[in-house]
Order: sequence, then structure tokens, then C-alpha cells
Amino acid sequence: MHDIKFIRENPEAYDAALARRGVKVDLGYFSGDILELDAKRRVIQTQLQEEKARLNDLSKKIGLAKRQGDETLVQTLMKMNVPISQSFIAEAEMAEKEITDRLLSIPNLPAADVPDGPDESANVELRKVGALPTFDFAPKEHDALGTALGLMDFEAAAKLSGARFVVLKGALARMERALSAFMLNLHTGAKGYTEINPPFMVRDEALYGTGQLPKFGEDLFKTNTGHSLIPTAEVPLTNLVAGEILDEAKLPIRMTALTQCFRSEAGAAGKDTRGMIRQHQFAKVEMVSIAHPDQSEEEHERMTACAEDILQKLGLPYRVIVLCTGDMGFSSRKTYDIEVWLPGQNAYREISSCSNCGDFQARRMNARFRSAGEKGTRFVHTLNGSGLAVGRTLIAVLENYQQADGSVVVPEALRHYMGGLEVITANV
Repeated sequence: MHDIKFIRENPEAYDAALARRGVKVDLGYFSGDILELDAKRRVIQTQLQEEKARLNDLSKKIGLAKRQGDETLVQTLMKMNVPISQSFIAEAEMAEKEITDRLLSIPNLPAADVPDGPDESANVELRKVGALPTFDFAPKEHDALGTALGLMDFEAAAKLSGARFVVLKGALARMERALSAFMLNLHTGAKGYTEINPPFMVRDEALYGTGQLPKFGEDLFKTNTGHSLIPTAEVPLTNLVAGEILDEAKLPIRMTALTQCFRSEAGAAGKDTRGMIRQHQFAKVEMVSIAHPDQSEEEHERMTACAEDILQKLGLPYRVIVLCTGDMGFSSRKTYDIEVWLPGQNAYREISSCSNCGDFQARRMNARFRSAGEKGTRFVHTLNGSGLAVGRTLIAVLENYQQADGSVVVPEALRHYMGGLEVITANV
């Protein structure tokens, strides 16, 4: 959510930043529309405060007249003691809601060093890490490999749940568990993240806090209890500090969680309909940092390096790109995407997205910190990143470690978690 004071004082800078994101003028998000709503709200609020002050002063005068026994004055003052009309109170509430709803719908402003561009074509590659594997046969895609091994069953999943689900069996089910444990152990060990086991269902307030609502409600799976299934652990982890005033000395707070994630993929109709790339339910290890504003850029680099370390230890080639203004997520001010190499697709595909949201989410959640010896508070900065998407990491292992006979070598880093298994063969 945006700081209305910043918009009042910097309308041109605010508009320029929105324009960089490709926001259309007719949406009513630019400073002229926002400040018009703000002016309307402030006039009504001033009138309401003046009326409350008048009634409060009148109440004091009535009390004094009663104590002095001046019944005539009491009656005169009582006639003036007309309550504020409910319609005026409703008008004030509506004016407040109108500007709040508008501000909640406006995406975060991009950082100054984010490249400009309309879409993913303008993203900038920062680095490539790891040599691409070579094969003396035509490498297969993960779904063909998993199905041939008898360990990846899309038909059984469709019978149970429909499209965009999978049933993993045997060694592949164990590999997903192994990858999850491997990732969590690394993050909670050398990387210093605290493991959290959060709820998988949240209320709307939490989704508003991180920016999934109000714009992306169609991507959520709703229950009949007023909850939504989480699209990412970012939602519950970040909201753990909602409404809190934190001690500056405790920053940064680093958290990680393994959860199932649930997405309707409403905005991705027709994309990646085969295989495990884009599913309605998937496991992901998430990282969240609650940081001091002066440290959030450094924390962003650190978080991205933590995600990269997973891929390096697994021996998977990847590249890091910085997203342009037109391709960033709603709440992000700067995002690094990590894309792993998939030989079966002969392409890099996203496996992690690490974002610095600045104080955008913190304002929505009212998450602040106080420095020692100071009365005032400041909003924290929030960051989130995949560390990693477990299913996509499994896909990358299958495609990069496949052999000509259809078997798959288990990366050395996972063998301890796989009971010493070195090669996955059919029906293992």
C-alpha cells in the first residue's frame, strides 16, 4: 500500500514510477485521481472532527450548567445537542473506504535500478552458473521420464482431482521428500532461517496484507468457511508480524517453511498443461525476511544467494535475471528470478523468484519497528523468495540427470536422504 503523504508531496515522481510499470492512466491510479479522493476525504473528516469537537464542548458546558444549577441554560444547551447524523458518519466512512480501496489496488513502485520494459522480453540476464549437460541421446522431458519409470501418474491424479495434479510413487515420492528436507536443512543450518510450520488456510486479512487481494482473488481456492488455501507460504509467514511493533535489534527476522501451495492458475489458461510445471497443488520451500529499511537491499542479495546455493549443491545449471518493470509481481519493488536449465525443453524455466517489497506490504499489515531510545516507529521492509519450488527442482533433477536407458542418477547431495540410492530405475 502506498503512503498518501508521499503522493501528496511527490505527485510527479509517483506518476513517473507508475508509468514505468505500464499502469494505464484510465484506471484512476495516478496522483490526480488519488489526490482528488484524498481531498474529498480530508474535507469530510475535518467537518466530522469539528462536529465532534463542538458536541464535546457542548457536553462540558451542559455539565457545568448542571453543577451550577442553571436549569434554563441546561435546557437551552440540550436543544443544541443534536447527534451527528448517521448519514454523515456513513459518508465519512465511505470516503475513507473509497481511497483505501483505490490504494490497495495500486501495484508497488519499482526501484530506481529496475530495468524498464513492457514484459518478460525486457528482463535482463545477470549471470549464468553451471555448465549445461551434454547427452549422446535426445533428452526427454520430465513427464515422459517419470511416466516411463512408472513413478509419475497423471491419469490416476486426474481420476482423483482432475487436470493439473500428479501422483508420485516410490523413489520419486521419496525424492520430493528428500529435496524438501535437503532445502530446509540448508536454510535452517548455515543460512540461519527459523523453520515455521504455518496454517495452510488463511483469512482475507492476511491476503490483503501481502497483496494477493483484492486484485488476484480469482487465483485463490476459497473454502466455505471464509478461508483461502495459501498460494504461497509468503502469506502466513509475512503476516506473523502484522500489527506488531518490533525491536530494531531483532531485525532481520528470517523464516522458512515447507508448505503445500494452491493456485487456480486462472491467469495461465492453456500454459504448461502437460507435466508438473504448473499445477494446482505443489510443494514449495519459502524464505521470508523482515528487515530494517537500510538493510533490505543487502538482504535481497543474501536471500537470492541462499536459493542459488541449493542449485549449486545439486549440480543444476541455472541463470539469474532481474525482472523489468512490466514483468514484476504486484507487491514487488525489485525481483530476481532464478531459472533452472531443463534439457528436455531445451530452455531455462523459473524455479525461484526472490523479491524485495520494501515497505509496501508492511503498510498494508501495519508492521513496524522501533529503534532504541526513540518514541516514533518506522515500517519494516519485507522480502520473500522460493528456496526452492520442490516440484520444479524434482523436474530439473530428472531432466539433467537422465540416462539413455531412462534411469535417473540421484545427485550426491540427495543420496543420504534417499537411503543411499544412487540410480532411480523403473518402479523403484
